[in-house]
Amino acid sequence: MNYQNNLSQLESHDPEIFAAIIGEEQREQKGIELIPSENYTWPEVFAANGSIFTNKYSEGYPGRRYYGGQEFTDRIETLAIERAKRLFRAEHANVQALSGSPMNQAVYLAFCQPGDTILGMDLSHGGHLTHGAPVSHMGAIFNFVRYKTIPEENGRIDFEELRRVTLETKPKIILCGYTSYPRDLDYAEFKKIADEVGALTMADMSHIGGLIAGDAMKNPLDFGFDIMTTTTHKSLRGPRAGLILCKEKYAKQIDKSVFPGLQGGPHMHTIAAIAVALGKALQPEFKNYAKQILINAKTLAQVFLDNNIKLITNGTDNHMLVVNTIQSFNLGGTEAEKTLDKISITVNKQIIPDDPNPPLRPSGIRLGAPAATTRGMKEVEMQKIAHWIIEALKNHADDSALAQIQSEVEALCSQFPVPGI
Repeated sequence: MNYQNNLSQLESHDPEIFAAIIGEEQREQKGIELIPSENYTWPEVFAANGSIFTNKYSEGYPGRRYYGGQEFTDRIETLAIERAKRLFRAEHANVQALSGSPMNQAVYLAFCQPGDTILGMDLSHGGHLTHGAPVSHMGAIFNFVRYKTIPEENGRIDFEELRRVTLETKPKIILCGYTSYPRDLDYAEFKKIADEVGALTMADMSHIGGLIAGDAMKNPLDFGFDIMTTTTHKSLRGPRAGLILCKEKYAKQIDKSVFPGLQGGPHMHTIAAIAVALGKALQPEFKNYAKQILINAKTLAQVFLDNNIKLITNGTDNHMLVVNTIQSFNLGGTEAEKTLDKISITVNKQIIPDDPNPPLRPSGIRLGAPAATTRGMKEVEMQKIAHWIIEALKNHADDSALAQIQSEVEALCSQFPVPGI
């Protein structure tokens, strides 16, 4: 299990793939990653994710497998489950979801029949593709009704309208959670409205799972939510996978929906890596890390606001912010993303609430603080990064100015190594 030795073997066997891996290592080291859904995992997670468990089939659950030779797979999955329950104060945890989309699909399929109504956040206002976007399979199978925010009120969710729609449509599930919403959520209000019609409450915390684990943000399970889902590779710094946490009374439905309902054999190497990441998140220092992410995101936001840059929701309560680049720089989100690539700062183009432009040519960009925080960057670095972004977008046609900013960005990055490289 020697990473460098394995890479040497890869180099001799498949130099093209080896070159791409080394190229990605260099890109990550030289640049600043600000996509809020990306992060750097621990070296120990790399070790587990590339381990011997890649070889093993383990359909079923601990103590109830379809194949033999499960002594050690049962051990790691049980550890992952126990750590997830402890970390999130959950009654039950399923750690087999292969990623975020199948994680959410398994919940829908556990409790809903085709055509049943699910209430979720509108995509342009911050919701995720799996929250019922028309282009998704789930959007075709179930009747997703969407609620919106009030942009002119700092992105406040219109709970009066949400309650009206709930009483009118009587959804099976009320879903809260987001992929591009820079505010916290009022879980108590969601639960209160759901209880009026007997709907299940589901929180997709894929972006902020690590912030909840680190007690930097509220845990919906503490407010009586029935189900919470989260990916493990974002703010949790684990491998690419998903967790489903729920009340004990729903455990059998959830487990059956994941396997055999939706998936076959679990990826045991990934489950080993999940267990490692959850163990790391249980350490006291992880709380400091989670709090620093919020501090860094707020620092970025404040610099933008001080320079009259238009932010969706006019600030942030979490790890991310969304910039209206059309309004701020007369520059579309795609052009802004490409400009920042030139200075070795990675963000993603992003639709804004009720965006008049299509998703591939949206009006904004989305950025966040987890990855930079993982490298050890703090407020001083965040201020520099925000000013570089502003300067680059204002001078997006000046290649000389962009080259100078890029050299400064790479000089800063050399002081903050990427973990595991």
